[in-house]
Amino acid sequence: MSEVDAITLPPKQPWAFVWHYIRLYPGWYWGIALLQVGAAMTATLMPYAIGQITGAVSDGAWDQADVWHASLPALGLLFALAVAQMLFARGATLCMIMVRPQQKIRIIRDLFAYLQRHSPRYFSEHFAGSLAHRIGEGSIGLLEITWSLVVEMLPILVVLITSLVLLTLASPWLGLGLLLWVGAYSWLAFVLSRKAQVLAGNHAQARSVTTGKIVDAVGNLSSIRLFARQGFELDYLTRYQTEEKQAAQRSFFYQEKIRLLQDSLSIVLRVGLVALALYLWHLGKINVGQLVMVATLGLMIVAQCSFLSMQFMHFFEFIGNIENSINTLLQPHEMPDQHGAQAARIEKGSIHFRDVNFGYNPDKPIFKHFNLDIRAGQRVGIVGFSGSGKSTLLNLLLRSYDPQSGKIEVDGLDIQHMTQQSLHTHIALIPQEPGLFHRSLRENIGYGDVHASESQIILAAKRAHAHEFILEMPEGYDALIGERGVKLSGGQRQRIAIARALLKNAPIMVLDEATASLDSETESLIQGSLDDIMSDKTVLVVAHRLSTIAHLDRIVVLDKGQIIEDGTHAQLLERRGLYFRLWQRQSDGLLSETDDQVQDNLVTQES
Repeated sequence: MSEVDAITLPPKQPWAFVWHYIRLYPGWYWGIALLQVGAAMTATLMPYAIGQITGAVSDGAWDQADVWHASLPALGLLFALAVAQMLFARGATLCMIMVRPQQKIRIIRDLFAYLQRHSPRYFSEHFAGSLAHRIGEGSIGLLEITWSLVVEMLPILVVLITSLVLLTLASPWLGLGLLLWVGAYSWLAFVLSRKAQVLAGNHAQARSVTTGKIVDAVGNLSSIRLFARQGFELDYLTRYQTEEKQAAQRSFFYQEKIRLLQDSLSIVLRVGLVALALYLWHLGKINVGQLVMVATLGLMIVAQCSFLSMQFMHFFEFIGNIENSINTLLQPHEMPDQHGAQAARIEKGSIHFRDVNFGYNPDKPIFKHFNLDIRAGQRVGIVGFSGSGKSTLLNLLLRSYDPQSGKIEVDGLDIQHMTQQSLHTHIALIPQEPGLFHRSLRENIGYGDVHASESQIILAAKRAHAHEFILEMPEGYDALIGERGVKLSGGQRQRIAIARALLKNAPIMVLDEATASLDSETESLIQGSLDDIMSDKTVLVVAHRLSTIAHLDRIVVLDKGQIIEDGTHAQLLERRGLYFRLWQRQSDGLLSETDDQVQDNLVTQES
C-alpha cells in the first residue's frame, strides 16, 4: 500500500471531522486540557487568597505580631498560585506548539490526497485557487476550533464553575445570583451569535466577490488598457464595493448591539454582586475578606463572559469554514478505483477498444459500439474534424472518463480492473499545453522520474534539444520558470515536456496536439525529438497538422465517433477519400478548423 493510500478518509460532517483530528493526538489534548484546567483554577483562586489577606487585615489578626512573618503563609499561597497559573498556561501553550503543526500537516495531506482522486469533470467545475483556499479553510478552521474549545472556552467554564463554588461557599444567595446571571448571559450570547454569524458570513461572501473581481481585472489589465476601460472598471468595482460596505455595516452594527447588551448585563452583574455582598455583610452573613473576594471575582467573571460571547461568534465562523471545505472537497469521487483493483504492470502496450459506448451526456453518445485495435509498438495518428471524438478517445484511454458500456484493454487487461495510478505510471502524455510547475527546470524535467540522477536529467534535456537554451539561462537548470512555465516560449515549454516524457520512459506515449501551436522551424526541431522517443513505444498522436503524422505506421480517421478510414499515409492518399481531401485542403500540412458545412461536403464527396 502506498503512502497516499495509507492516508485516512476525513469524515464528512463538521463535528465528526473535528473529533477525528483531535482523537489522533489524545495524549497531547488530554495534557492541554488538564493544564488549562489547572491554569484556570489557580487564576480563579487568587481572589480567594487576596480575600483571605484582606480579612486578616480587617480583623486585626496581625496587629500584635510581626506582619511580614505572620502574613508569609498567605503571601506564599498567593505567590504559589500565581507561579502555578503561569506554569500551567505556558505548559499548555508548549503542548499546542508541539501538536498544532503536526495536526495541520495531517489535515492538509488528507484533504489534498482526497482531492487528487477527483475526476477531470470535478476540476473543470471548480477554480484551482478556490480548491486551494478550501483546503486552507478546513485546516485553519479545525485548528481554530480546537484552540477555541480547549484554550479559550474550557478555561472560561472552569473559571465560572470555580467562582460559583467559592461564592456558594461564602453565601448560597451569591452562588444562586451568579448561576442565574451566567445562564441568562450564555443563552443570549449563543442565540445572538448565531444571527451575528449569518451577517458575518454575508460580509465575508461579499468581500470574497470583491476580491475575485479585482483578481479578474488584474489578470486582464492588458485588455483594460487596449479597450481604454479604466474608468469603466473602477465603476464596475465600485458597485461590488458598495455591496460589501452595506454587508459590513449590517454585520458591524449588529455586533455593536450585542456588545451594548453585554455591557449592560455586565454592569448588572458587577453592581448586583457587590450590592448583594454588601447587604450580606451588613447582615453578618459574610466577612470583609469574602466581600473583597466577591468584588474581585465579579470583575473576573464579567471579563470571562464577554470573552465567551466573542468565542461563540468565532466558533460558528470556524464551523462554517469547515463545513464549506467539506462540502466542496469531500464530494464522492466520480471515478474511484474498483474494489480489488490491482496495480498492473504494462510491458508491451497493446491497446484495444471493445464495443465502447460513451457520451459526456449519456443521451448524446459520441462513440457507439466503437472498436479499435492497436498492437504493441505501433505508432498511430488520430485525425478528424473538431468534435469527431479524437480527444474523447484519449480521455477514455487515460481513464479521465469511463465508458457507459464496453471496455478498454491494455496488454489484455481491462483498465477498470487496474488502479488508475498504475495505469498512468505506464503512459506518458505530451499535451498541447504542458502542465509545468513553478519550480526549477531541473525539477520539471525530473518529474518524469523523481529518482533520476543529474546526468539522466541532462541526457533527457539533450535528447529533447532543450539543453542548449537551458544553459543560456542565467541560473541554468536551477532557473524558475514561473506559473505554468510562463517564462518560457511555447517551443521551450514543449521541449521541457518532451524531456520529462523521455525520462519517464513509459511503454505507451500519447501526444495530444503537441505541436499545434508551434511555428514550422520549432516544430521541425521538436519532431526529431519525438521520433527519437517513439522508436520503441506504442504511440497515439492526435494532430491537426497532418504533416506531423504522415510518417507514422498507421493513421485512423474519425468522423462523428466512427472510424471511416484506417491505413498508412500512402494507402489513404491512394484511396482518394476524406483523408486525401483533407490533405489537399491543407496549407503547409495544417488541418484548419472548418465549419460543419465544409465537413459535411467532404464526407458527402467521400461517400
